[in-house]
Amino acid sequence: MAAELAMQGVSLRFGGIEVLQEVSFTVEPGQIFGLVGPNGAGKTSLFNCISGHYKPTAGTVSIDGTPVQGARPATLARHGLARTFQQPALQLQETVLENVLLGAHTQLPGGPLEWAVRTRRTKRAEERFRVEALDLLERNGLAWAAHLPADELSHGLHKGVELCRALLMKPRLLLLDEPAAGLPHAEVEHLIAAVRRLRAEDDITVVIVEHNMGLIAALTDRVVVLDHGRKLMEGTAAEAQSDPRVIEAYIGKDAADDVA
Repeated sequence: MAAELAMQGVSLRFGGIEVLQEVSFTVEPGQIFGLVGPNGAGKTSLFNCISGHYKPTAGTVSIDGTPVQGARPATLARHGLARTFQQPALQLQETVLENVLLGAHTQLPGGPLEWAVRTRRTKRAEERFRVEALDLLERNGLAWAAHLPADELSHGLHKGVELCRALLMKPRLLLLDEPAAGLPHAEVEHLIAAVRRLRAEDDITVVIVEHNMGLIAALTDRVVVLDHGRKLMEGTAAEAQSDPRVIEAYIGKDAADDVA
């Protein structure tokens, strides 16, 4: 069942620097939601607050009404949250399949001792996850690479592998951090198709941080625009693209006046 994500008054401070200032919004279950803004707007910092890598200085982050701010990533995984990163964090000497299987580590039954001994229950679970991982690779056009070392694949394919790893966690809330960064146009189109397929086939909420406004416009139901750590506006991607405040934030006041 897709999760609801709610941010209420989230602020983040590093020393005397305010990175985020009282950011609030709600992502409804099943939505594809975009976080956009110019460089330095605070998008990735906000993602880090959601995913447990940063603890907000103030405010609440809730999943299905349960406050989770400051929780460890492993705890958040049990709430159904999974995340990808701007730079895919893969074990490059391991195979693509082995990298995807890392997404199952929070779901193995038992504990460290049972995993070390590799009981019958552990072996059954490992085989089930192996089948599921291969199926995910097939659905995402990567089955051919399952047994290749990850370092033989391109940057774009690394992003696909990381997405499969996140999906193996069976998330109800999936965070995608700049999934189109560094991808050629054809691979961006493939990514758009993959996220649309998630919408059609899986009961999942997706939140995307992205600079590629074409992708945001093609995918999202709603967006929040951040600027200097503050929420500038919330609405559809089309509304954001035509909002004078957003235009000014992206290209500067003088240029915005020229456009007007």
